[in-house]
Amino acid sequence: MDRLDASALRCPLPLLRVKLWLKAARTGQQLWLRLSDPGSRQDLPGYLERAGQGVEVVADHPDRLELIITKHP
Repeated sequence: MDRLDASALRCPLPLLRVKLWLKAARTGQQLWLRLSDPGSRQDLPGYLERAGQGVEVVADHPDRLELIITKHP
């Protein structure tokens, strides 16, 4: 599983990094992602769902959100 700690990044950088990962990832590959930026925390899960990618929230704290993203075809 790949890991991306984007907690120091501000919107839109986490989204851009995830898009680059999705472009390079193989179907079934997973990414653990940590976010702290409020805009990214709100926007990224919705974007992933609309894009047909798997997204699971593994931790939702006031200061961070952790996701597991699964690349779908």
